[in-house]
Amino acid sequence: MIETLLQAIMEQLDQPKKDVEHNLRVLLNEAVSKMDLVSKDEIERQRTALNNANLRLNELLKQVETLEIKIKNNK
Repeated sequence: MIETLLQAIMEQLDQPKKDVEHNLRVLLNEAVSKMDLVSKDEIERQRTALNNANLRLNELLKQVETLEIKIKNNK
């Protein structure tokens, strides 16, 4: 009888702990889902795209400079 009573008390004490854990998990999942997070892979893809764009921009700037020099020399 005492064993049964102790078992019932332990189960009653364990339930609030499980409820708190569940509620905290739900709250944390909601908070994380509201954040604007990006994966490391996506950051690396964007970094590569930016580097490629910068290289292309530098090439185009050199072409413009070359054309400006040609135009200036033809005058």
